[in-house]
Amino acid sequence: MGIPAGAIEALRDARHVLVLTGSGASAESGVPTFREAQTGLWENFNPMELATPDAFLRDPALVWRWYRWRRELVARAEPNPGHYALAGLVDRIPQLTLITQNVDGLHQRAGSHDVVEFHGSLFADRCFDNDCHLDAHTSDDELPRCPQCGGLLRPGVVWFGEPIPPAALDAADAASRDCDVFLSVGTSSLVWPAAGLAEIAAGRGATVIEINIDATPLSGSSHFVLQGKAGELLPELLDCLDVEEH
Repeated sequence: MGIPAGAIEALRDARHVLVLTGSGASAESGVPTFREAQTGLWENFNPMELATPDAFLRDPALVWRWYRWRRELVARAEPNPGHYALAGLVDRIPQLTLITQNVDGLHQRAGSHDVVEFHGSLFADRCFDNDCHLDAHTSDDELPRCPQCGGLLRPGVVWFGEPIPPAALDAADAASRDCDVFLSVGTSSLVWPAAGLAEIAAGRGATVIEINIDATPLSGSSHFVLQGKAGELLPELLDCLDVEEH
């Protein structure tokens, strides 16, 4: 299936493109989804026992062991052609906002800058007591401590029942209201509040383009639905933009 001419035209004429990526954008890199990570030693654990503030309070050492295991899995993954295509898209449009629901850091490793990490980062830490933020993990201790206040550190991801970081939420809301193209890549469109961003953008007149292997709740209201792998369709889309420019 080729890229629809209307989708290319919308991107070529766009002033501001908002890209929202989900787990499908990293699937081709071999990154396990959250539930796929419940395998092997961890298959008998409920995610609610490992990814909530209450779980951390009950057994922080257990939670840290699971997240260190996940970090090792993700660290072995490499960005795929879809990540590199999005990094290249920034040079072809006046303004791009990249928001990801993924916590794997692969967009940044592919060369994207100023990525809005909606659900935090697997490779960063936060202070459980005072919410001090560390851009990277700094200790291999079983129970690492915050270098600023001495409180227990926790993985820098958004857990079940926690709000989206205010800065990320504000950036996403502002971009949704300002963009003229909304590009949804590999997201199920089921997890809120990220799932509502496309509706906000469409309500302001943006063209909605979806790239996904499967149909989602967003498919029926999208202007263009490109069914397939992000790692194949995004490079093709970039090639089409280059052809249109020449």
